[in-house]
Amino acid sequence: MKSARNTANSKPPEQAGAASEPVLLSGGNPQIAKGYGDAPVQAYIAAMPGWKRSVGERLDALIAHTVPNVSKAVKWNSPFYGLDGQGWFLSFHCFDKYIKVAFFRGASLDPPPPVASKQPEVRYLHIQQGAEIDEAEFARWVKQASQLPGEKM
Repeated sequence: MKSARNTANSKPPEQAGAASEPVLLSGGNPQIAKGYGDAPVQAYIAAMPGWKRSVGERLDALIAHTVPNVSKAVKWNSPFYGLDGQGWFLSFHCFDKYIKVAFFRGASLDPPPPVASKQPEVRYLHIQQGAEIDEAEFARWVKQASQLPGEKM
């Protein structure tokens, strides 16, 4: 009787259960599998290299404190934050020299985050190593963003 297992496409036994470090993509952005909930976001943050990890931890804590019922996911190797039934309002992504925080309806925030996008509604906050985050302003942006219609992605 033939086995239904396709050995050409299966992992060797020594790799099947092996835990490995996340791959860092260009800019040091962690490659984390798509997933919903806090666990994949925490895995992404834990894999952020160097100084970026503590910034990611702080951003996540500020977002969760400002919007206690926030939904989280990792999509396209980036953490996303939103509200169930309303869509996503924010994401961030690692680059070589900074972390890019994307507010999907950022042009509607008062004041808008400082960096424009090719997409008219999107605005960015770039956080570089050693930069102080204005936590009060960031929290105001997060609060405002959470009250606007989110993006369905």
